[in-house]
Amino acid sequence: MKPFGKNHIIISVITFVILFLMNYLGNDLPDKLQRASLTAFAGVVGLTIGLFILNKGKNDKTPPHNFD
Repeated sequence: MKPFGKNHIIISVITFVILFLMNYLGNDLPDKLQRASLTAFAGVVGLTIGLFILNKGKNDKTPPHNFD
């Protein structure tokens, strides 16, 4: 899956909704909307950074010398 493709956008939206609802419904503090939205946004940013790292070496035509 490449970053910012169709599948990435769909998974990011699903991740945001799940994290938001988990934090919003399980929190009794007065600032639960802000906490839930920041936590969900941080989860999506972490997912995106992870995909960038994962896909960085996908199309590498020059593997390391003496690989085995």
